[in-house]
Amino acid sequence: MEHARKVRPYVAPLTPEEDAAITAAALSDPDAQPLTDEELAKFRPVWAFPELVADLQKHGYLGRPPLPPEERKQRVTLYLDPDVLASLKQGGKGWQTRANAALRKALGL
Repeated sequence: MEHARKVRPYVAPLTPEEDAAITAAALSDPDAQPLTDEELAKFRPVWAFPELVADLQKHGYLGRPPLPPEERKQRVTLYLDPDVLASLKQGGKGWQTRANAALRKALGL
């Protein structure tokens, strides 16, 4: 069963005047003052709170934690012969993962 794609309603971008008015109102509100550098330094990523992460993942609001930079895959542009691409896509979704696995095997990694 396929999951329904979440559709977000269109929201028109703010005009510069609207943005300036909202910023001015926020700065004049004593309960909405900008955070200081000391306050910002106390912030922790959501991943530091496992119980919150589990709840957010359960409800579909959060994916998996980000990988460290050395483990992230890199986007490349690669030209393939039509028959090679057709063969990879023949297996359906996940063809890029299969291509990565085939390259790893061919390179002995």
